[in-house]
Amino acid sequence: MINAFFIAGTDTEVGKTVVSKAILQALAAKGLSTIGYKPVAAGCKETEQGLRNSDALHLQEAATIDIAYGEANPYALLSATSPHIAAKFDNVQIEPALLSEKLATHKSVADVVLVEGAGGWRVPISDTECLSTWVKQEKLPVVLVVGIKLGCLSHAMLSVEAIQNDGLEIIGWAANRINPGTENYADIIRMLEEKIPAPKLGEIPYVPSVKKKNIGKYMNIEPIINA
Repeated sequence: MINAFFIAGTDTEVGKTVVSKAILQALAAKGLSTIGYKPVAAGCKETEQGLRNSDALHLQEAATIDIAYGEANPYALLSATSPHIAAKFDNVQIEPALLSEKLATHKSVADVVLVEGAGGWRVPISDTECLSTWVKQEKLPVVLVVGIKLGCLSHAMLSVEAIQNDGLEIIGWAANRINPGTENYADIIRMLEEKIPAPKLGEIPYVPSVKKKNIGKYMNIEPIINA
């Protein structure tokens, strides 16, 4: 069984956190200890405890091991924009070495560490580095999240090509139904099943306030456990 894997999205706002929460819930149901790790989060809110990101908080809630917020999300950035721009606004330099240090700590205490990305596969974290560069350095297997909407087929296939060109293994993918009125949903799923060279872990239906519900039942995590 793998000790850590990376959740990549075909774009921003496609449901990475929704799928991440579902997977964490499914892993917990199997009796596995988990940590949800959001290395970089842009678009945080100021609170009495400091900057907090809603996605990172959802990961903390769904995981079985309780860790401090700063350990779950070491780079919490205020502006809801590309991380490399948000980091400049906050006068912060994102250090891959720190991301790796936190990941190593998490892997030493949890059966499985779920690492959720930010934006799409090539999201920049500085003028010269993308988050995918760090994922490649850590050799993390990838679960791809596809938000089912117009254009998702191209986004999915391009993401698959980029991930494979980086030499990383795609161990599964999941569909998230963003809009209940999406036309030709079944045809889109069928093509994704044909084009993505990895097992489909599940489909999250359109459910209002889905992050607040128990959605682990929609995920088949056997490909992750057996990877």
